[in-house]
Amino acid sequence: MRLSYTIQKHKLEFTKPAKTSRNTFKSRDIYIIHLKDELSGKVGMGESAPLSLLSVDDIPNYEEVLKEKVDFFCEFQDINDLGLEKYPSIRFGLETAINSLVGDASGRMYQTPFTLGKVKIPVNGLVWMNDIDAMHQEAIAKIESGFRVIKFKVGALDFDEECILLEKIRKQYSAFKITLRLDANGAFQTAEALEQLKELSRFEIHSIEQPIATGQWDDMEQLCIESPIDVSLDEELIGLSPAKGAAMLRYIDPKYVILKPNLIGGVAIADEWIAEAQKQDIGWWATSALESNIGLNAIAQWVSTYKNPLHQGLGTGSLFSNNFESPLKLENGWMGFQVS
Repeated sequence: MRLSYTIQKHKLEFTKPAKTSRNTFKSRDIYIIHLKDELSGKVGMGESAPLSLLSVDDIPNYEEVLKEKVDFFCEFQDINDLGLEKYPSIRFGLETAINSLVGDASGRMYQTPFTLGKVKIPVNGLVWMNDIDAMHQEAIAKIESGFRVIKFKVGALDFDEECILLEKIRKQYSAFKITLRLDANGAFQTAEALEQLKELSRFEIHSIEQPIATGQWDDMEQLCIESPIDVSLDEELIGLSPAKGAAMLRYIDPKYVILKPNLIGGVAIADEWIAEAQKQDIGWWATSALESNIGLNAIAQWVSTYKNPLHQGLGTGSLFSNNFESPLKLENGWMGFQVS
């Protein structure tokens, strides 16, 4: 192939602020890579977008580095020769553009029952931080629309209020009907985390993502041993290669790992994490990292190459008022692929 490229900067606008224990998002900048094969005229698209305060490549000169890496790739066409270890979102975007370029005319990067429109992917409903009444209303709306797994962002509000919210949900819906997941984004204080998890366990919680801040392997290991709620690692994976992460997984021994290709270096790297997790009998699911529909589509198609029965965290496409068109269709808690 003889490749050329353009890069389009786009500001995604949230329909309403998306709040976590770490940050509040009202908009975010993303970069769309257009790779063109000058011989065939075919174009592939990928999305590179570091997440503020979280991505290891959230750097001031990001756009300059992105152009440099894509330019180098177009000349030499080897993604493994670009030194992208420190730039996971660039690797994800470029990898997606490549997969899109070599995919079929219908936009399929992978030939799976999902991309052929034969099966759907189960997806959790996400409830962002807000006041308790608003979070309750949002959860009920998602349940009534068909979601059977609901994930709450926790850790920034008063803990007692968060317990009141979960208690209200559980009084309305048993664990048999609705599964509850929590995501603390590392917000719990280490000394208090175990007692908080014990308190939360009375609401029959499926799992909690990253209850304490990263880098505390001894404390996280102890939580995994003593917590009555299964612990999932999320941010703990960021900045680690799967090879180095293998030792971390053996030491902490979580129940699950959460894979965000944009934050860990793309789907090929995520494949390596899955292989290591499976060796250690650790479950997994994938979630978006607030990508547009371009990145979300790439993640959903990749997820469909696995037969994973767990609900995936891919229901974020409706967060933005100016998103791109997508073959993905989310309905009743299931994500489908519209075959053209």
